[in-house]
Amino acid sequence: MEKRDYYEVLGVSKDASPAEIKSAFRKLAKKYHPDVSKEPDAAEKFKEAQEAYAVLSDESKRRQYDQYGHAAFDQMNGGAGFDFSGFDFSDIFGDLFGEGGFNFGFGGRGRSNRATKGRDRLVRVDLDFEEAVFGCKKTVNLDVNENCSECDGKGGHGETSCSRCHGTGTITTEQRSMFGTFMSRATCPDCNGAGKAYKERCSKCRGTGKVKVNKDLEVKIPAGVDTGNQLRISGKGEAGANGGPNGDVYLEFNVRRHEIFERDGNDIYLELPITITDAVLGCKRDVPTISGSVRLTIKEGAETGDKYRLKGKGIEDVHSYRKGDMYVIIKVVTPKKLSRDQKKLFESLSNTDLEDSSFNKIKKYV
Repeated sequence: MEKRDYYEVLGVSKDASPAEIKSAFRKLAKKYHPDVSKEPDAAEKFKEAQEAYAVLSDESKRRQYDQYGHAAFDQMNGGAGFDFSGFDFSDIFGDLFGEGGFNFGFGGRGRSNRATKGRDRLVRVDLDFEEAVFGCKKTVNLDVNENCSECDGKGGHGETSCSRCHGTGTITTEQRSMFGTFMSRATCPDCNGAGKAYKERCSKCRGTGKVKVNKDLEVKIPAGVDTGNQLRISGKGEAGANGGPNGDVYLEFNVRRHEIFERDGNDIYLELPITITDAVLGCKRDVPTISGSVRLTIKEGAETGDKYRLKGKGIEDVHSYRKGDMYVIIKVVTPKKLSRDQKKLFESLSNTDLEDSSFNKIKKYV
């Protein structure tokens, strides 16, 4: 099968700049790399693009190709075409797949050599109803990994370059397949990509660079938090790597139920029991709120489920500081035991003709 023109393979003109050639190959490599492409002929197209780039990215080889075409390399390799097995593609794959990654077996420096943020920690904190409503101060105890003070988080003493990767953090290997030879770069297994070694391992952290520390955090809980809310404490999590910042600590709250108050967002509900007499005649009752008692007037003829709103007597919003409302729900309590005189009063009350439409509706079917 006759080889396609290298410029045609990359989709560039014959006067394309080195930057345009590199950009064209990057797009093709990303599209046809055998590890990511599902097209049946992806490996062949990837190899074809590799060969074209290996020639056109080299100024000397490009001049030869422009003058003699494929024949320039057929003569040198006994008719086998251009041999790119010794060409190192690691720089362009590092550029393509990210400096810190080793996606698809390629990449630049290892992740172990980058400054990375430490892990975040999540701590669950139980609060009483009043603590959540009014805010409070809490001492939170947790274990975190911090940089070892003996070796400054390095893991050893007497820093030297890794003898295997010579300080690069990576090793390059050659892989041969039916589609040709591929150069791949991977993290150095001896130094885990750091490019460094130490003459003496730190005895305190045993070479890890981290030590577990138990510590107390004094935290101010804002007023108005509720179950499921989280509070972020910056920089108090796990130590970062290679000079990276510490992670954060997130406090997640669980608010215990109150004996008489029921919370719904920033509103509070209170069920207020009253007697039948109070319901019929109306009354005034002292009602507890989170900010003190208030005098509530209950109208005559009150029924179970009647709702009274106390504006602004709810909980302060944790963000806007606006206060919710309090709702008093009436519950008419029926007495279980009555004296003889009380029974006579209720018997006389039962003879009262109650002018209520619901009673009249029932009477029609009796």
